[in-house]
Amino acid sequence: MARVTTPNRIRGTQDIFGEDQRRFAHVLETFDRVRRLYGFQRVEIPIFEDTQVFARSIGETTDVVSKEMYTFADKGGDSITLRPEFTAGICRAYLTEGWQQYAPLKLVASGPVFRYERPQKGRYRQFHQIDAEVIGAAEPQADVELLALADQLLHELGIAEGVTLQLNTLGDAETRDAWRTALVAHFEQHRGELSEDSLTRLEKNPLRILDSKDPRDRPIADAAPGIDDFLTSEAGAFFESVTSGLDAAGVKWTRNARLVRGLDYYRHTAFEFVTDRLGAQGTVLAGGRYDGLIESLGGPATPGVGWAAGVERLAMLIGEPTTQAVDAVVIPLGPAAEARAQGIVAELRRAGIAADMAFRGNMKRRLSKANEQGAEFALILGDDELATNRIVVRNLKEGQQATTSIDNIGKVPLSLLWQIPTGGQADAAAHPIGRLLAEKPE
Repeated sequence: MARVTTPNRIRGTQDIFGEDQRRFAHVLETFDRVRRLYGFQRVEIPIFEDTQVFARSIGETTDVVSKEMYTFADKGGDSITLRPEFTAGICRAYLTEGWQQYAPLKLVASGPVFRYERPQKGRYRQFHQIDAEVIGAAEPQADVELLALADQLLHELGIAEGVTLQLNTLGDAETRDAWRTALVAHFEQHRGELSEDSLTRLEKNPLRILDSKDPRDRPIADAAPGIDDFLTSEAGAFFESVTSGLDAAGVKWTRNARLVRGLDYYRHTAFEFVTDRLGAQGTVLAGGRYDGLIESLGGPATPGVGWAAGVERLAMLIGEPTTQAVDAVVIPLGPAAEARAQGIVAELRRAGIAADMAFRGNMKRRLSKANEQGAEFALILGDDELATNRIVVRNLKEGQQATTSIDNIGKVPLSLLWQIPTGGQADAAAHPIGRLLAEKPE
């Protein structure tokens, strides 16, 4: 018979297990807990959308749309794209599902996203994001709310130290138009010195030249006009409200006047939480205000602001979470006890007690398994116990034991169960199981 070759995991994907999974789960659990404190509702949206949802919202000239999206024709001939981010799909749902009636909406989502890019540390082709959005609120307080949520999340994950909130304003439409005109004039004067990518951006997306990493572009970008020279009084007042709100909320920030978003629908606040602990991939959470996005999807003018963070990058920064322990391990001795033990484990779990069953190996091995799982109690059942409807309860932390009625299981807290003996300590020690337990597990 020919040997069957096992298919490999697809490049840029990951199988998450053990410590990595515990870190991953800790990020999501903390995010869910913090978003509840801020009154954000969770939403679920499709993993794939009509390609135009992303082409219009992210911008056809961006690298994500032009180079990185997983786009394919389905069996009906429609162009479908796996989501490369959450905001566009949430805004599409806001329009098509009639969520406007609930505005302003505070929403969060999480799950896998897909981008065809070069896999590297903390970056995959299928990765995971957490996302937070406020739709339908034009006030700067919405920006402060989102930034305070992000800041508290990083603090509660224990990774805020060494992470800096960089903040900028992109102004209103009038500000942006005037700044864009000045930038185009500046870059045109240096056309012969710009990289090929920046020449392409100059025609459609000149703001993106400001964050170019190409060494040919950096001196030109650094010498470009700043946005502060073009801010309207209204745009300046908005930014002042955001920064004073952050100060009042105790959120530390620093100004980065070169922080930009290339697409025209971005307005006012742009921000990134950055660290030097992840090498070149220093941004751990980023976002901004996108007051023109919903219009690009065919909806009415609707303000919005949001952010996203990579779960994998956040997980790389946190310490090893404590392994979740079980409360009790049931140890059956013999076939009849194993059958009865299944019911006991079920009773414990229905009572909200985390329980497992150790059914393999000698007594020492089974008790060792209970200790490895962090269990506080071992519930031991043999033929004699079955005959008298009793069970041996051993407190693994204190090394004491007693017997009690099986009927108490699930009705009496474990912390009290071993203290309600039927027969007492002497009876338990004299029992065959008591003699087995006399030697401590290895």
